[in-house]
Amino acid sequence: MDKEGKRYMVTAALPYANGPKHIGHLAGAYIPADVYVRYLRLNNRDVLFVSGSDEHGTAIPNQALKENTTPQAIIDKYDALLRDCFEKLGMSFDIYHRTSEKIHHETSQEFFLTLYNKGLLTEETSEQYYDDEAKVFLADRYIVGTCPKCSFAKAYGDQCENCGSSLSPRELINPRSTLSGKPPVLKLTKHWYLPLQNYEDWLKQWILESHKNDWRPNVYGQCKSWIDAGLQPRAMTRDLDWGIKVPLPNAEGKVLYVWFDAPVGYISATRAFFKEIEKGSFKYAKQNRPFQHVNNETWRKYWQRKDTKLVHFIGKDNIVFHCIIFPIMLHATGEYIVPDQVPANEFMNLEGDKMSTSRGWSIEMHEYLEDFPTKPDELRYALLTNLPETKDSEFTWKDFQAKNNNELVAIFGNFINRALVLTQKYFDNRVPELGVMNEIDQRVVTELKSFPSRIADAIEGYHFREAAAHLMDLARLGNKYLAETEPWKLAKTDLPRVGTILNLALQVSANLAIVCEPFLPFTSKKLKEMLSFSQAMDWRSTGEINLLKAGHGFAEPRLLFEKIEDLVIENQVYKLNEKKRKMELDAQPVEPSKPEISFDEFSKMDIRVGKILKAERVEKSKKLLKFQVDTGMDTRTVLSGIAEHFTPEEMVGKQVTLLVNLAPRKIMGFESQGMILTAADKDGKLRLLQPSDVVAPGSKIS
Repeated sequence: MDKEGKRYMVTAALPYANGPKHIGHLAGAYIPADVYVRYLRLNNRDVLFVSGSDEHGTAIPNQALKENTTPQAIIDKYDALLRDCFEKLGMSFDIYHRTSEKIHHETSQEFFLTLYNKGLLTEETSEQYYDDEAKVFLADRYIVGTCPKCSFAKAYGDQCENCGSSLSPRELINPRSTLSGKPPVLKLTKHWYLPLQNYEDWLKQWILESHKNDWRPNVYGQCKSWIDAGLQPRAMTRDLDWGIKVPLPNAEGKVLYVWFDAPVGYISATRAFFKEIEKGSFKYAKQNRPFQHVNNETWRKYWQRKDTKLVHFIGKDNIVFHCIIFPIMLHATGEYIVPDQVPANEFMNLEGDKMSTSRGWSIEMHEYLEDFPTKPDELRYALLTNLPETKDSEFTWKDFQAKNNNELVAIFGNFINRALVLTQKYFDNRVPELGVMNEIDQRVVTELKSFPSRIADAIEGYHFREAAAHLMDLARLGNKYLAETEPWKLAKTDLPRVGTILNLALQVSANLAIVCEPFLPFTSKKLKEMLSFSQAMDWRSTGEINLLKAGHGFAEPRLLFEKIEDLVIENQVYKLNEKKRKMELDAQPVEPSKPEISFDEFSKMDIRVGKILKAERVEKSKKLLKFQVDTGMDTRTVLSGIAEHFTPEEMVGKQVTLLVNLAPRKIMGFESQGMILTAADKDGKLRLLQPSDVVAPGSKIS
């Protein structure tokens, strides 16, 4: 238990297992949650940290259609990718679960039946959108149209990914089915609804009164806007064949709404965790923390005991679900606690534009790890110092480089390296004695004592940018101390004084090794190895100058961070723009085919391979190049409008595909005796049509 007598249940949003996730998702929910949880563990708090793949809803079968495979193959593929990325980026989940697991299906159905048996769900028949061509009712994500809030033309039936607004399908302007592309029709269907309006008074008391001063303004404001507008009943079931079956006898073809079952995934993950512990399996318990007297009911302590603090880490597009719908579900059962905090972040943009995987304007987690496999902490730090805590922020590759080079390398890494290398040089890798301290030493000791509490207060107040800034300021303190005392100059005349300076520098280093662990876990591990920490140190040990005893030996110093060169960053910016360009091209329609011709008409064309002998520009023309072409039959002049795509110099010696029996034509005073064939990409760029191997001029194309 912590100082408030609470245990902690911490959740990070369940990512859809329908594709890779970008670094904006990391900044939105996962890194802040991981910092918070690692800090709590360092304070020996009773905390459980859960997340997992969200594997239901229409996003999954939609992606299966795109990839021409099955929904099961999709969730297996992307769950594995997400797990791998989270592990390599240091996310310290106690369990990362899957909503396709049996225990989750059972937990969700039990939850639904609890509400149903209490008479808290209403059964209603209403008109819903139906695709007459596909012969199916359309769930929210199978409907797209124009957003009524921001006029984005490709908003979904449940949410606009451009402005983040939560929507209902009937609000869309000019809706159409994603299956057939046709406008849907309205048709009667039966569903079970949660009457949200019945809980407005409770929400006003719980959110608008109790959390007015401690929830972030963006979270509180969005909740207040929804409550003030008046809540409406919301269907908790859908007409789908992919999802968790509604556990009622008269519910054929119905599944639970994904936003009903997904947050229940936090509960089922907790149950799965303690089930593994009970069986003696520590597959998920990576922290190896002791859990005593575990049984099938242990999970209830974390979800149903009032002395547990429930904290949801999410992005702003999930606020409504985590602050209104899911809490109503929890409260309505009469058994569960509701969130104490929901520190939702705003969006992180990328290089001046909204981050979007579908538009190719994103840095996916796995892409970053492929290009920077040894730099997970560098990304964590760059994101932490730029978190969109109360408003949208922006990631740029140049800022990433600056944070790495100017802060991690030049401040943090430089201080550690100087302290250890100087100790290696003058004291053979052993902590020197702490002698008499003067005024500057005392000032450093006093400031050092204040940093752990400053960092702690920021973390416990969910101000992670501020906490990361305090961390770097502690490294600055160490750097400044060495710069002011200059032990390398004193070494020839006053070695005991040098010993005192380096002892204090090493104590600051040891403190950094502990307090940086929530932010930079891989760096912390490396630094602890270099300092040869012989015992586990927790947050309560910090702020002191006795973490390393005199005579303590440590390992060979090595660099904590490395500079990132300009060329590396330029390549990343180029790669980003190329990805976007390619996706824009892929989205453009192909030009329709020309009218049909007969085989006899086609066979009249004589297409051969030619070799360019000479090439020059045509004066007063921006587009024309004049060529002398060896056709195998003769050498002829051919003019081609490709000067904006190829230079004369690069064309000489190339093989080209040539229509040789095209009637000669006068162009700008020259007679052109053929046509060079090219392929025009969707972006207008021309590519030469060439044989895959060198062939003799005159070779026929057939």
